[in-house]
Amino acid sequence: MNKIKSFFTALKGYPSAIFGLIIVIALVVLSIYALIKIPYAEAIRLWRGGEEVWYQNPKNVPPAWFNYFTKEKLPESFAVKVGDDGLQKVVTPGEQGTSTIEFTYDFEFDFDQFPQEMFLYLKSNYTEKNPFISVYLITPDEREIRITDTGISRQQTYRFSQDEKLVRRLKGQDVMKGLFVLPATEPIQIVKGTYTLLIQGLVFEEGSDIDVEFVMHGSTYGIAGTDHARRDLAVPLLWGAPIAMAFGLLAAVGTSVLSMSIAAIGAWYGGWLDELIQRITEINLVLPFLAILIMVGTFYSRSIWTILGVTILLSIFTGSIKTYRAIFLQVKESTYIEAARAYGANDFRIVFRYLIPRMIPLLIPTLVSSVPSYVFLEASLAVLGLGDPVLPTWGKIINDAEVNGALYKGYYYWILEPAVLLMITGLGFAMLGFALDRIFNPRLRGI
Repeated sequence: MNKIKSFFTALKGYPSAIFGLIIVIALVVLSIYALIKIPYAEAIRLWRGGEEVWYQNPKNVPPAWFNYFTKEKLPESFAVKVGDDGLQKVVTPGEQGTSTIEFTYDFEFDFDQFPQEMFLYLKSNYTEKNPFISVYLITPDEREIRITDTGISRQQTYRFSQDEKLVRRLKGQDVMKGLFVLPATEPIQIVKGTYTLLIQGLVFEEGSDIDVEFVMHGSTYGIAGTDHARRDLAVPLLWGAPIAMAFGLLAAVGTSVLSMSIAAIGAWYGGWLDELIQRITEINLVLPFLAILIMVGTFYSRSIWTILGVTILLSIFTGSIKTYRAIFLQVKESTYIEAARAYGANDFRIVFRYLIPRMIPLLIPTLVSSVPSYVFLEASLAVLGLGDPVLPTWGKIINDAEVNGALYKGYYYWILEPAVLLMITGLGFAMLGFALDRIFNPRLRGI
């Protein structure tokens, strides 16, 4: 307990370490939240889903907070269905099995641009006579615009802008403009305020019913925006955190622990075993690390577990083994090692109980500082198109953005959001690692 207290006391002397620790803790909390909020199976379903999953979202729109940086307020997307707050459904039974069903929904429109599109997703159940609906939009200045009168099938989609009769009723105007502007005004004046969608339905059979979902595609969506496949980018941004943290930490821990263990074994036993370890290390130092990973991803497997295993394997025999070996050769001659030999401690106990624990203070800063390099490695492979095709990751978002011309089309948020998260991750671990190096290495405390 005293050692832990002294450690945190020393840590308080480095503001950068506190800041880095806060970032690391925030990333851990974000990872836990992502795993709880969106279970793995659901995350994969959403990431690989198509129009049937993301039909409520517009394509390639920035997040809602984008409005804080624009002169004109862009319309936000939303979707409501029966059972959600705001969409009211009232059923009035009539004669001979008929019923009147009325839906009302009030929504605020205080934006400076028009929506991209509005939809009604209609479902009904009947035996012979299909239900009939009349749709109206009541504006803030109390005008009632008749949208459509139509019979509906069991499953039907009504798209406002594709209704030619509605275009004629709006005197040839673009539907989205005609619904939200004050008629006969120059220049065009958008009517802001509370709009009411009114749907009056009539069913002709007992037990027949109507279900309605109202969707508006605006120019912004959610906290992260959408991509070319209408996917909510909040899903891969959230799930990218646990994947990045898991890959970085597993690679860093696996590499550091194995490198130290192999160096300790080689330094203790010496002879041909130490020579073999050093020759393997020297050969591995000249191998093209990234090129090998690209070959594995191209010709064998892009599974994140395969890439992780190859990464650890190629990162074990690096220059750190020679560094650890030099230190172990000095520790090997210490008096407490001679004392352990004298009372009959076996080789395994000396290596793992006396040699390696002396190196833990040097291992911790190195381990923490190496996490960002492995996080960036996984992201880099994904950007090159060699990431796991199943998992939603930060690198995969950047790859999708690049393939679909995000920079040329002005969808900067698509690249900046995962890039910023990657930079914050690297910054947090780097600041914490540098501070830990000064705390555990006495020679650096005065620097």
